[in-house]
Amino acid sequence: MKDLKEKNYVLGIDMGGTNTEFAVVNARGEIVDRDSIPTVGHRDIYDYVARLKSGVEALVKRSNTRGCLRGIGVGAPCANRYTGCIEAATDLPWPSPIPLAALLEQAFSLPVSITNDANAAAAGEMAYGRARGLKNFIMVTLGTGVGSGIVCDGHLLSGTRGFAGELGHVVVRGNGDRLCGCGRYDCLETYCSAKGVVRTAKELLGSCQDTSELRAIPEDSLTAKAICDAARRGDAIANEVYDFTGRMLGKACADFAAFTDPEAFILFGGVAKAGNLIVEPMREAMEENMLHLYKKRVEILFSSLSDAEAALLGASALAWDMSEI
Repeated sequence: MKDLKEKNYVLGIDMGGTNTEFAVVNARGEIVDRDSIPTVGHRDIYDYVARLKSGVEALVKRSNTRGCLRGIGVGAPCANRYTGCIEAATDLPWPSPIPLAALLEQAFSLPVSITNDANAAAAGEMAYGRARGLKNFIMVTLGTGVGSGIVCDGHLLSGTRGFAGELGHVVVRGNGDRLCGCGRYDCLETYCSAKGVVRTAKELLGSCQDTSELRAIPEDSLTAKAICDAARRGDAIANEVYDFTGRMLGKACADFAAFTDPEAFILFGGVAKAGNLIVEPMREAMEENMLHLYKKRVEILFSSLSDAEAALLGASALAWDMSEI
């Protein structure tokens, strides 16, 4: 690779339950090079960190950025920004708390900042995406679960232990019969995640005899994407699913607006790819339920970051903020 003129880079790390991706990122938010290792399959956390160090060293050599890294940012499940530890992450095989930031600082001799994945996404959106220039917004990630990152007065809200902004686990006004993975009933996640979309479709299919192309899909193969595709083709039940999902999200966001008086909600994730199928009913329900102080003053925007890069860029944004470049 040709010599790079810039001397300032950071390392962004996205630690998932299956794989860990990492990338060298420049100050313009461009990924110079990236790689990954499996998160699982290591003897212990120390073996994992050693494997990660080896992978990063190879990446730095390949990208010709040795000696140019200013810091490391990490997005990880259940990460406590203040202690640098991962706490009670059910998808990771090691006992909690996991002192990941301290282990990485020791391995790389660089400052490390860590936060949960949704907060990292909000940091990335503020640094590189649709939220550039916004001081107050709420990032809502609609995927396997529902996550959120809250930015207020230009600062990412962390709370006492770094876990502020778990809006996916706010109980909404449902029927009280949807058990969430957190152990409570009727969390927003049970309605507006990909799993929630599928559950709504199954309930609608079971409660009526209307024709629908969804009936041709085996129940265990039904996905939010398949429902979205059917809705785009005009399937009435599929459209009803997204109307219901959008309205549940809109009602919840009407309440969330009262927390921080945001300029915008920014949607990200697989379910958000439904676009206007979910946004139109969301906007209608949000305005219907919004306190008059906020009516018609809060935008609904889509993230401008790609799924493939958002987590890495979000993690890298933490490092830039910390290094005070």
